[in-house]
Amino acid sequence: MSVTKLIGVAAALAIASALAGCGVGEASTPSVAGTERVAPVPVEVAMADRRDIFATYAATATLASDLDAPVPARVGGDVVEILVEEGDRVDRNDALARLDGDRLRLEMLAARANLEQVRSEYARLADLHSRNLVSAAMYEDLRYDLEALEATYKLARLNYEYSAIRAPIAGVVSVRDVKLGQNVKPDQVTFRITDTRELIAHLMIPQSELAKFAAGHSATALFDSIPGAGFPATIVRVSPTIDTRTGTFRATAVIDNADGDLAPGMFARFTIAYEKHEDAITVPERAIVLEDDETSVYVVTEDTVSKRVVSTGIRADGRVEVVSGLEGTEQVVVTGQSSLREGTKVLASNAVNDSYIG
Repeated sequence: MSVTKLIGVAAALAIASALAGCGVGEASTPSVAGTERVAPVPVEVAMADRRDIFATYAATATLASDLDAPVPARVGGDVVEILVEEGDRVDRNDALARLDGDRLRLEMLAARANLEQVRSEYARLADLHSRNLVSAAMYEDLRYDLEALEATYKLARLNYEYSAIRAPIAGVVSVRDVKLGQNVKPDQVTFRITDTRELIAHLMIPQSELAKFAAGHSATALFDSIPGAGFPATIVRVSPTIDTRTGTFRATAVIDNADGDLAPGMFARFTIAYEKHEDAITVPERAIVLEDDETSVYVVTEDTVSKRVVSTGIRADGRVEVVSGLEGTEQVVVTGQSSLREGTKVLASNAVNDSYIG
């Protein structure tokens, strides 16, 4: 066969093969995948809103009373009567116990008798002095004696009064440290009175936080022994000095305890609100997405999401302040963001809003 015929046969075979590959004469069938509809992604959403939000700081401390006074005996003697017990409420100057004061009473009576004797003599001498019948020196000496005896009598009377041990402040008897018949010495502590109507806590806070705190800031105290109950507190004093051993400063919080639910010595967890932003746009913290140093949220409009880049501020108790990027009326995705892209179709259900401080 000649070369020309061979070339013609090869060309014919090539054309036939090409026609067979193109499916000439066959009907075109569309892809099954191309005809399927993409299912919406299920997500949970919550509403952005406007509310007051506080920047907070957490600290722990033990409660104490700012009015806590030991009651020492002013004079010695045997305890003959106990008038109060631990837990009793007393007013200032109420008698707590009595000592055997017979000796002190007799000393007072003797001092008073001496005083009355010299007082009568002084009155008689004053009359004579007015008529120049006694010397001025004698008159002055007796006047000094009279003043000394008056002081002696007042001291004896005071010691006798001290045989009744009295409360120096109003409060609750927190300790009774004497027994009936016990002999107590002067300055021996017999009781302790504690005013529990107002309790304090000394919060030790790192020095880096000093500029954030001021008197008047509000706080909330929680107690493991009283679950579920929060007690309002107020920062009343902030020390301007730093403890060089710990690098902390002291902020003093006060809690109103008029109902008597709390007691000195209880351990408390404080949340101090040191900065307030009013009418701030907030979203649940779960709505925030961090990707490549970019902060964003997914906003649902009808059944489609769009990605919004936002800048954030205060974070408090499950909420985040959105400084820019939202208007405050949007629905934002809080669960399911990992499956979302710009324009993704979603099937949204409402999530329960988080609690917040404010």
